[in-house]
Amino acid sequence: MYSKQDGTAMGSLNLGKYFLPKNLKKDIPSSVVVFLVALPLCLGIALASGAPLFSGILTGIIGGVVVGTLSGSQLSVAGPAAGLTVIVLNAITGLGSFETFLLAVLLAGVIQIALGIIKAGTIANYFPSAVIEGMLAAIGIILIMKQFPHAVGYDADFEGDERFSQVDDHNTFSGITRALSRISYGAVIISVVSLALMIYWPRFKKLAIVPAPLLVVLSGVILSLIFGGTELALKGKQLVSIPVVANASEFFGLFKSPNFSAIGNKEVWITAITIAVVASLETLLSLEAADKIDPIKRISPTNRELVAQGAGNIISGLLGGLPMTAVIVRSSANVNAGARTKMSTIIHGVLLLLSLLFIPALINYIPLSCLAAILLVTGYKLARISLFKHMWHQGLSQFIPFVVTIAAVVLTDLLIGVGIGMLVGVFYILRTNMRNPYFYHIEDNTNRKVIRIKLAEEVSFLNKAAIQIKLTSLPKETEVIIDGTNSRYIDPDVLEIIHNFKHNAYTKAIIVQLVAIKDRYDVPKLKELINNPN
Repeated sequence: MYSKQDGTAMGSLNLGKYFLPKNLKKDIPSSVVVFLVALPLCLGIALASGAPLFSGILTGIIGGVVVGTLSGSQLSVAGPAAGLTVIVLNAITGLGSFETFLLAVLLAGVIQIALGIIKAGTIANYFPSAVIEGMLAAIGIILIMKQFPHAVGYDADFEGDERFSQVDDHNTFSGITRALSRISYGAVIISVVSLALMIYWPRFKKLAIVPAPLLVVLSGVILSLIFGGTELALKGKQLVSIPVVANASEFFGLFKSPNFSAIGNKEVWITAITIAVVASLETLLSLEAADKIDPIKRISPTNRELVAQGAGNIISGLLGGLPMTAVIVRSSANVNAGARTKMSTIIHGVLLLLSLLFIPALINYIPLSCLAAILLVTGYKLARISLFKHMWHQGLSQFIPFVVTIAAVVLTDLLIGVGIGMLVGVFYILRTNMRNPYFYHIEDNTNRKVIRIKLAEEVSFLNKAAIQIKLTSLPKETEVIIDGTNSRYIDPDVLEIIHNFKHNAYTKAIIVQLVAIKDRYDVPKLKELINNPN
C-alpha cells in the first residue's frame, strides 16, 4: 500500500499479486488491447511531431516497461502524448536537430524527478471532480471525432487524439468534412463489422473469453486480404506502417543519442522546463482521471508517478525517443479491457518491442479502420449520455464546469481546456464558500428573540462580506449568539467585524454573546489536519 503523496511503502510489498492467475487472466488480454491501441498512436504522434516513426514506438516501449515498473499506479499507461506534439514539433525545428532536442527531453526528465522529490505532485488533489469528469468526456468526444476519418478510410495523416487544431492548418471538424468527401467503402465495411463485434461480442459470455478487440483486429486483417484486388481494396496509407528491420545493425541504427555539447544552450533549457511542466501536468490530470474510472477505486501516488515519468523521459532522451506522459486514452482502454494490475501496462510495452523485432510485416497488415472502431467504442464509454444526465442531476455548480471543460478541451487542447474549466470550477467553489460561512437559527424566548449564528469550520476573508451584511441586517432588541465552537480557523478580518459588532451592538439594543471565539487563530498546519481530522 502506498500513500498518495510519496508512494512510500506502508506495509509489506506483495509482488506475488502481479503473477496471480486471477489477475494475469485479466491483465494479459487487456495488454493486447492496449498494445493494439498504442501502436498506431505511437506512430501517429511521432509523425505529427516531425520525429522519426521509430521514436514513437520506442517511447511507447519505455513508457510501458520502465514507467510501468516504477509507477505506483496500477492502471495508468504512459507513452508519447498528442498534447505535446506542437511543443515537440516547434522544439525540433527551433533547436536545429533532433539530437539537440533529445538533450532537452533528458533534462526534462531530471526536472520531473526533482518535482517528485519535493512533492509537487500534491497539486493533483486540487482539481475539482467536475473538471476531471469533463476532461474525460472531452477526450472521449475528441477520440470519436479524430477516429471517424480513419473509420471511413480517410487516412491522410495520423493526427493525435487530444488536440482540436492540427499542424496541417486544419482542425477536427474540417478533418471530418474532408473524410466525408473521400469515403473508402472497404474501410467502412471493416469499421462497421468491427463496431458490431465490439458492441455485441461481449454479450456472449461463453465466447467472450476471446477479447473483442483481438477479434476485431483478426477480422480486419482477413477482410483486408479478401478485399485485395477488388474495388474495396485498401491503400497502403489505410494500414498500420512500422519500420521493418532486416538485421541487428539496422535495428541499433534506429537509436539516436542526445547532443550533450548543447548543454549551455539557453533554448535547450527553456524547452526542457516547458516539457517538464506540461508533461507533469498532463500526467497528473491523466492519473487522476484513471483513478476515477478504476473499478476498485485505488489511489495512485502522484509524487512517485512524477519520479517514474522523469526516469522514463531520461531513458527516452538517451535512446532517441519522445517526451512521454501518462495518457488517458490508453489508460481508459486499459481499464475498459478489464486490467487489474500494472502487469498489463508492462506487457503492452513488451509487445510493442516484440512487434518491432519479429512481426513488423504482419503488423503492417492491420487496417487503421478496425483500430479506429476500438477507439470509437472507448470514446463513447468516456462520453456516454448517462454521464451527462448524472452531472445534470448534481446541480449547476457541477454541470456548468463539466460542460465548459468539455467545450474548452475539444476546441483548444487538454491543458488550456482544463485551465478554463478550473477557473469556472473555482468560481463556483468560491461562490458556494461565500454563501455558507454560517448557520442561522432563530429561537423563541419569552422576553426577546434569540438569534444563533453558528460559524462554519473554516471562515476565510471570502466570507467577510456575507457575515458583515448579515450582522448589519439583524433586527433591533434581539439577543445574538455567535458560536465558533466548530471553527478551526476564522480570518482576522472576520474577527474584527465580529468584535466591532459586539462593541457597537448596544446602539441597536442588541445583546451579543460570543461562544468559543478566540481573539486570534493560526492557520492549521497540514500535519495537524491529517492527525486530527475532526
